[in-house]
Amino acid sequence: MNNGEILYMYDAKLCNPNGDPDEENRPRFDAEREINLVSDLRIKRYVRDYLYEEEDKEIYVRKIEDKPVTAGERVKNFVKNGELDVENIKKELIDIRLFGATIPLKSDNKSITGPVQFNWGYSLNKVELMESSITSNFSSTSGNAQGSIGKDYRVKYSFIAFSGVVSGRNAKKTGLTDEDLKLLDKAMKNAIPLNVTRTKINQYPRLYIRLEYKDTSTVLGDMRRHVKLIKDTEEESIRDISELKLDITQLVNLFDRNKSKIEKIYYFACDELKLLCNNQTVKLTEVLKDLNVSLVE
Repeated sequence: MNNGEILYMYDAKLCNPNGDPDEENRPRFDAEREINLVSDLRIKRYVRDYLYEEEDKEIYVRKIEDKPVTAGERVKNFVKNGELDVENIKKELIDIRLFGATIPLKSDNKSITGPVQFNWGYSLNKVELMESSITSNFSSTSGNAQGSIGKDYRVKYSFIAFSGVVSGRNAKKTGLTDEDLKLLDKAMKNAIPLNVTRTKINQYPRLYIRLEYKDTSTVLGDMRRHVKLIKDTEEESIRDISELKLDITQLVNLFDRNKSKIEKIYYFACDELKLLCNNQTVKLTEVLKDLNVSLVE
């Protein structure tokens, strides 16, 4: 398997994309730049849940019968004579083939570096946070006649971009397959909308591009640097997908300059996302076809 790189964008409206437990579960935030942050672990959690619940794939990082377990309990069926059967665990657990794992055992600690890694995501727009009080019918203490009161923190609107890599060399070590990557593509498109919880509802994938290179040495770098979000409203801030445009001119130029290194491009784009290239409104399929590179939608 060869190297690859990923650009992934989704938006969040009136929800909490990734709460920070050190900040009363407020959305993760860069206050100096007024941008929303989302950890790589949050994206991996979406993918793992999708693979397990929707694709019936066994994964390493999960609860057993809805209860947290230790790493030792989770892999006990893969331990023989006090040693972890690494080859079998990679064969059976798709999230280890994708993301790797640290498996702390008293007798045999293992660290497996995964070929698929994401950087932290950040919003391409400035984001405003909203705070409100919420009440519960349950009392905070026994004998208290009043319901408990808490705080609820959400973003008004956040257009979030992630960068990812696929290491061909690490893929060989974990046994990652093309079928695994195709399931990753499905998860990136479908996982977030299916995560219907009170704080995560109203998040939708908007654009996904996975480049597959022709070798194990090519790395073009963070593709987020080659896109530009444009406010398409007279209002002071963006509140909806309809109020923005995404300029992909530099991104398409990057692909064109390096098309001899690209084997395939896997992609999807939401119809509601307005894309610009060379000051013209375009469809992603149209501009990618001009590259004369194999495309998979």
